[in-house]
Amino acid sequence: MPAPGPSTIRRFGEFELDLAAGELRRRGRRLKLQPQPFKLLVLLTARAGQLISRDEIRQELWSEGTFVDFDQAVNFTIKQIRDTLQDAAERPLYIETVPRRGYRFIAPIDAGEPVQPAPIRGGMTSMRLNKALWANIAELRMAERRRRQYTLIAIIVGAVLFAGLAAYVIVFR
Repeated sequence: MPAPGPSTIRRFGEFELDLAAGELRRRGRRLKLQPQPFKLLVLLTARAGQLISRDEIRQELWSEGTFVDFDQAVNFTIKQIRDTLQDAAERPLYIETVPRRGYRFIAPIDAGEPVQPAPIRGGMTSMRLNKALWANIAELRMAERRRRQYTLIAIIVGAVLFAGLAAYVIVFR
């Protein structure tokens, strides 16, 4: 593990990846992430914005003598990271899939270096604004998921009521 210091913390959205402690936190609360997904998240954030091939991931995460179905293992590892980050492959906030090639970390990262950001209206710093934007995006995604669930429930209830009404008309005609 790297020595503690500002460069060992990577912040993105409402998450903080602490390389020295080997922890991923969301709003200060430690999240459970297995060692392989943690290593992959470290690799992705270290090269944010760059495509990391599936072969590079295999070489980084599994030693030469390891016998495992790499494609399935990489897919499962990415799925674990996405589940923890509440990310989705269809509309990614953090990890973009480049079909048949690899993955790219797409969220802006604050590497924890001492920066003097320029104030943006109302005294809000660019870093705070960036965090607020990503938090809002995550909240909008959750609200959209709830809306879809409620719509599905309404459709099911409507179909059941329609079927009941149709059965009533048929039986009592």
